[in-house]
Amino acid sequence: MSDSNERIAAVIGAASGIGWATARALAADGCRVTLADRNGVGARSRADELGAPHTAAGVDVTDEASVQRLFDQIGAVDIVVNCAGFGSIGLITDLAVEEFRSVVDVCLTGGFIVAKHAGRNLREGGSLVSISSLNARQPAIGMSAYCSAKAGLSMLTEVAALEMGPRGIRVNAIAPGLVDTPLTEGSYAVPGLVEDYLENTALGRAGKPEEIADAVVFLCSPKASWLTGEVLDLNGGAHLKRYPDVLGHVMKMTETQ
Repeated sequence: MSDSNERIAAVIGAASGIGWATARALAADGCRVTLADRNGVGARSRADELGAPHTAAGVDVTDEASVQRLFDQIGAVDIVVNCAGFGSIGLITDLAVEEFRSVVDVCLTGGFIVAKHAGRNLREGGSLVSISSLNARQPAIGMSAYCSAKAGLSMLTEVAALEMGPRGIRVNAIAPGLVDTPLTEGSYAVPGLVEDYLENTALGRAGKPEEIADAVVFLCSPKASWLTGEVLDLNGGAHLKRYPDVLGHVMKMTETQ
């Protein structure tokens, strides 16, 4: 039986990257964590690394029934962190509608579905954190789907903060820049892309998943008890400059191959 004072947390997208770092950080902070991911096997492996009492579950944020099953399994919860997301690249005039929709389905509609069911299960005083992106505020050529979806997620965060505030539930988001995760590994294979990005980052380096996780722990802690509706720019100052021409770098690489 768990301690009645134990905080219950769910991290969606916990099999790798920012989600895995967040699950570790919340566990170290004393939470009992359910690690959920579309990759259920990966989530189980990560939960096994943490050991009891932490558990794993498979979930698809684009499927409301799947998300509802997750929260039915967890029950009352104190912290929900949604890290699910991915992007694509292509000019608006070339991008297939299906590809645009697939990104929006995960990053925005999925964020809505998670917020809907998290909001029903979060205890009074609980905390919901979504992982948005620098691209919520900074446009990038060839990234219409991702930029639009993350901008929507940031606004969804503000609306959810208004709606859930009367129950003492705080809703915030973190907007990272380039973070070294499996999702961004491909960036390093494109000549000049990461260098361009870092030249336009005030601190001149990429972030670490643990740095995002530390911010999540803060936002979910009593130290942030009066903080809600915030989209935290956590990007080494990249929002102060310009976004690199990702599509241009990719096209240049393709032309030389």
